[in-house]
Amino acid sequence: MYKYNDFDEAFVRSRVAQFRDQVERRIKGQLTEDEFRPLRLMNGLYLQLHAYMLRVAIPYGTLNSRQMRQLAMIAEKWDKGYGHFTTRQNIQFNWPKLQDVPDILEALADVEMHALQTSGNTIRNVTADHFAGAAADEVADPRPVAELLRQWSTDHPEFQFLPRKFKIAVSGGEQDRAVTKAHDIGIRIVRNAAGEIGYQIIVGGGLGRTPMIGKVIRDFLPKEDLLPYVEAVVSVWNLLGRRDNKYKARIKITVFENGLEEFSQLADERFEQIRAGFTGVDQEIFAEIEQFFREPVYETKSKDVFDARYATDPAFRSWVDTNLSEHKTDDYAIVTISVKKHGATPGDATADQMRAMANLAEAYGHDELRISHEQNVVLPHVHKADLPVIYDALKVADLATANVGLISDIIACPGMDYCALATARSIPIAQEIAQRFDDLKLEHDIGPLKIKISGCINACGHHHVGHIGILGLDRAGVENYQITLGGDGTQDAVIGDKTGPGFAAEDITNAIERIVMAYLALRQRPAETFLDAYKRLGLEPFKAALYEEAAAHAAE
Repeated sequence: MYKYNDFDEAFVRSRVAQFRDQVERRIKGQLTEDEFRPLRLMNGLYLQLHAYMLRVAIPYGTLNSRQMRQLAMIAEKWDKGYGHFTTRQNIQFNWPKLQDVPDILEALADVEMHALQTSGNTIRNVTADHFAGAAADEVADPRPVAELLRQWSTDHPEFQFLPRKFKIAVSGGEQDRAVTKAHDIGIRIVRNAAGEIGYQIIVGGGLGRTPMIGKVIRDFLPKEDLLPYVEAVVSVWNLLGRRDNKYKARIKITVFENGLEEFSQLADERFEQIRAGFTGVDQEIFAEIEQFFREPVYETKSKDVFDARYATDPAFRSWVDTNLSEHKTDDYAIVTISVKKHGATPGDATADQMRAMANLAEAYGHDELRISHEQNVVLPHVHKADLPVIYDALKVADLATANVGLISDIIACPGMDYCALATARSIPIAQEIAQRFDDLKLEHDIGPLKIKISGCINACGHHHVGHIGILGLDRAGVENYQITLGGDGTQDAVIGDKTGPGFAAEDITNAIERIVMAYLALRQRPAETFLDAYKRLGLEPFKAALYEEAAAHAAE
């Protein structure tokens, strides 16, 4: 992973010192809240429903055991003993005291971490495929690209006061695990007909109150043109983007209002203007960055213990079959640790659990951890011989739930339990749905099914691209939950279809059960996934099951 140089270290430390002074002035009353607000947001500090919340960047979701242990220490010393992993591959601390935040930032700097640009109208934390460097389908590791973009965008003088926030995601595999089509700019590493590596550039994606799937603006961009072209796109949006209405300020609206063809032409013109200014230094920096992301030295071990355990232990076998993904090296596996125990808060990990995962990464995972946009933690490089001892350690830490990709592996935003913008709760709904299907013992029979829940129209829970999406809204002071079906966040991304009227909080879990039971009755074979069945059948049979059965129950 990337290691700070002297400039990185000095830059982060100077920003911590600057914010320490600003916090002291705020506490003394020398700054009003209105004056302090833009300063705290530049450092990832929000004022939430009940307390401050600090959002810490985990660039492209990559961290090591030392960093994870530091996050655990911060959770214990300055918060309530836990942290919340987010869909932007960040971690949030929900209860810090204002006077402690500079010390937290100092502790983060001690392990080469920060909270810069995790908020505000700027380029946010660059995200990437959480299987980067390990996936069997990978064209190239996307993390060097993400790191180049992080360095370029951090404190970029032209992009500190954008029309709205700006999000970039990078994917390096044939399968898109970074939801690139739902980002302001999505970058997919591809090969052209000559076998050369370059980039497919997607622009204008985003969810929120006006969800849109991004459009391909360049099918193949040569590697050396990446930074000037991305800068050109952001520059054009910075000039054209709406500043009169924050709900229409995102680049997706700019592309929609001007049309992709005109926007592309303007970006090309700007690209030609600035391209000569990129004299190759960016590629020299990129080559240096790549050296930090070399593959680990893989070990050779006997898998006999693994094979025997797999053959004789059903619980271990279920975990292996559910939570492991194919690694580029045959004797290795990618382990996804579910932070979604049935009935727990999705994405929350205690300090003890963070330390347990750090210990496993250090001992058995080449000292690498990843945070996924699905709010789980990944050990990307694990020899299969070590899987039994890893599983046993995860059981002790209450982290061995075998549900990755299943109905209880729910993405959920903090909702009205924490967020000042939320209009409904997300966490209790996710907990109730997960517990219901665990009680029914159906989730492994159901198979792959992604439920995503947002507590307001800002869509932090990605509900638009959930196979089943749930949006919580306020209807005359009462929580009301709308359902969408058929969404997809992969390379085949599509916005889900609205089913109709929403449901009260006490009815939403029953509604989800009716949808799932309809799927089980309608699928052609057990291997037909919910999403495949929905694509084949369309909305109507699920809508009928959802509302006709609801009407029948109401009439009884």
